[in-house]
Amino acid sequence: MAVDPTECTIALDAMGGDLGPAEVVAGMAEALSSQSRPTSFRLVGDESILEPLLKATGLDSHPNVSILHASEVIGMDEKPIQSLKRKRDASMVRAIELVKDGEVQAVVSCGNTGALMACGTLRLRQIPGVDRPALASIIPSRKTPFVLIDVGANPESTPEHLVHNAVLGSNYARAVLNITKPRVGLLSIGTEESKGNNRTLATHSQLKQLQPLIDYCGPIEGFQVFNDVVDVVICDGFVGNVVLKVSEALFGFIGDTLKEELVRNPKRKLGAVLSRSAYRDMKRKLNPDQYAGAPLLGLNGNILKAHGASNRHAIAGALRVAREIVIHDMIESITREIAETNACLNGNSLAAFRT
Repeated sequence: MAVDPTECTIALDAMGGDLGPAEVVAGMAEALSSQSRPTSFRLVGDESILEPLLKATGLDSHPNVSILHASEVIGMDEKPIQSLKRKRDASMVRAIELVKDGEVQAVVSCGNTGALMACGTLRLRQIPGVDRPALASIIPSRKTPFVLIDVGANPESTPEHLVHNAVLGSNYARAVLNITKPRVGLLSIGTEESKGNNRTLATHSQLKQLQPLIDYCGPIEGFQVFNDVVDVVICDGFVGNVVLKVSEALFGFIGDTLKEELVRNPKRKLGAVLSRSAYRDMKRKLNPDQYAGAPLLGLNGNILKAHGASNRHAIAGALRVAREIVIHDMIESITREIAETNACLNGNSLAAFRT
């Protein structure tokens, strides 16, 4: 059931980012100015810092912006469980508690990933049937972006975890990429059914049982990831985190190399001027800020992890993604499909379960 967009309120952990609260507030301001439908934001952090920032941006009296004071911050280098026990008034903790209490529908944080995952899991708990939540990220590709899941929540996953990732990733693709029937691929070392380690082989076998619940296209190799072969790529958190960071580094390398080569001599500079619109379109297509923020899927609440070094554009992008997740009410559909998936894996037919 879709959520009324006029009731969407998002909490924003203002203290966790590397660039400081000023950049977080600027990102929220950008989100407010660009949205076509009203969204309310609850800034969580030190009000003595946030109030002047809101005043400087002209948002101190905005009807859709409020502050929840939090006196503590969890640092990037702090151990998750210990920091949660010691800092109960941390901005991240207070923001997640707003989700738990139903005061907001989602939270976005640039803070400590481990602490965010631990606090989210402890406060919100998993959706029934989901053993472990997973982080999902949207990656640009040749034609349309794709969902990569998991990108770091669970470095060691069982076949059941990976199958659940297929359900979580499919729901995310439907909500944010507007793909009615996402194609799912299992990242492996070959497309043949006999290739891969024992976990990959077992996951492949289980995924084949889930048609038509999951539109599983089979194993895919690394060189197929950006070729629009599938809409959702599933893997464990160790592999996914490596793929994500290598992809980000590669996009940056391509952009820097183009800049260097295009100004190497006057003839190339002229060509660069003539091709300016093409380069601008390429930059927009590869820009990760438009889908910034990786949701922690599988919890009874919406949590998005933005990159620690997120600038204002990335924060605005993360807030937009959070809004889409809220509006599409993924938790309800994930709950239903996880139950159907587990029923199938336990030997029941999908048709029998649905009747």
